[in-house]
Amino acid sequence: MFLELQNLFFEDLTVGRIERMSKTVSSSDIVGFAELTGDRNPIHLSQHFAARTPFGGRIAHGLYTASLISAVLGTRLPGPGAVYISQTLNFRAPVRIDDTVEVEVRVVELIPERFRARLSCICTVKGEVVLDGEAWVKVPSAATQKVASA
Repeated sequence: MFLELQNLFFEDLTVGRIERMSKTVSSSDIVGFAELTGDRNPIHLSQHFAARTPFGGRIAHGLYTASLISAVLGTRLPGPGAVYISQTLNFRAPVRIDDTVEVEVRVVELIPERFRARLSCICTVKGEVVLDGEAWVKVPSAATQKVASA
C-alpha cells in the first residue's frame, strides 16, 4: 500500500482534484493497530467474541479505516508538509478482514488567503460507503517555500 509521495503546493490544487488509494485489510493490520493504540476491544481481536455480536465476526477499528484517509493526505493530496486541522468521520458500515477499502479524497473548497483546503473523504468496500467525512488541511504555498529557501 505504500503510496509514492506527491508534494503539492496550495497553488497546485483545484476544486474537484481527486486522489485515490486502496488497501486490503489483514488480520495482522488489525492486531498491529490494536498494539499501537492499546484498543484491544475483543470485537477486533477475538473471533469467538465477535461472532456473538451483531457483526457476526471480527471487524477493523473504525479509526484504522480513518487512518487510510490520513495516508492519502500525508502522501498524495496534498502530500508532505500538509497540516491536518480537523476531520469529521461518519462510520456507515463495518470493515472486515480481507475487505479492500477504496479511499477517495476530493478537493471541495479552497481558501487562498489562509492556504486552507476542505476535502471530502469517502471510504468504500465493494461500492458501499463504510466511512465518510470532511477534512480541513493547511497546505504549504510555493511562494512561501521560495522565500523560506532564499
